[in-house]
Amino acid sequence: MGRGRHSMALTATAALAATLLLPVAANAEPAAEREDARATAGNPLELTDGFYVNPDSTPAAWVRANPGDSRAQEIDEAIAQQPTARWFTDTSGDVVEGVTGYTTAAQEAGELPVLVAYNIPGRDCGGHSDGGAGSPEAYRQWITDFATSIGDRPAIVILEPDALAQLDCMPSDDERRVRTELIRHATEQLSEHAVNTWTYLDSGTARWVPAEEMAERLDNAGQRNAHGFVNNVSNYYTTEESAGYSRTVAAHIEASHGYRPSFAVDTSRNGHGSIGEWCNPDGRKLGTPPQVGGEAELLLWVKVPGNSDGECGIAPDTPAGVFSPEVAKALIDGAWIG
Repeated sequence: MGRGRHSMALTATAALAATLLLPVAANAEPAAEREDARATAGNPLELTDGFYVNPDSTPAAWVRANPGDSRAQEIDEAIAQQPTARWFTDTSGDVVEGVTGYTTAAQEAGELPVLVAYNIPGRDCGGHSDGGAGSPEAYRQWITDFATSIGDRPAIVILEPDALAQLDCMPSDDERRVRTELIRHATEQLSEHAVNTWTYLDSGTARWVPAEEMAERLDNAGQRNAHGFVNNVSNYYTTEESAGYSRTVAAHIEASHGYRPSFAVDTSRNGHGSIGEWCNPDGRKLGTPPQVGGEAELLLWVKVPGNSDGECGIAPDTPAGVFSPEVAKALIDGAWIG
């Protein structure tokens, strides 16, 4: 996925802020009358034994296809054998078949899968990972199919990376409102149909949107229906900085809305922190392997290390989402190659 919008201004216009403070859905139940999904959902950590390792991840597929490559063993051990998220998009094929098959395989292994729903209309604001559902109606059906296909199988869901942090790039108040409503709809569907799933809304990065403003965006988008939010997806900021930002966001939500969500951090590529570049930057390193606890409730590899951010940086000829052994090896070594 592309993350070029991280260079945008860190504050939104006053008009945008005012828009986001308006009620999102006219038919939404008042908070006092709405059951708190975080309290009623089953705990997927207690229902499983460790995170699920995707046997068909892009690094695993590359290792199988290139057994004689001198980098294969190292990539296999350092990345392919680690539990990474599986991303579901408009190009992933039938969502019912894909999600059902993936969560069933994880359940049979007794392990916890991490899934990413990444199909919001207007995805990536025309960047390297543009695309998404063709209309709001198509997205509503897609995310309903996504949620019902998980069913009662345990799962972690990362919901729409970039979507809330990118509201600034949308040209009208109506478009921003529709996007926020769609994410709220997604939280409702996951709460209703994926009863043993913890859903984490995306909160951008520690230096993208001010914490107080992000807290309002998350609440407007249905944070109360979800278990928590995630920070630093597909980016490089340190776990310490990402967790500090997330604690501030959670505190603002608690102060303004009376509940405090949990949070997770994507540590897949933050071993050396950020140099302010987002697209296949040189000299980055794998971060802490996925685990429960630490500086966040969960440390996850949401981005699959080695998957390109786009045709840029140290992978100028590798499209977004395509695995690059050169990028993978650079992340393993943590050395500058440029």
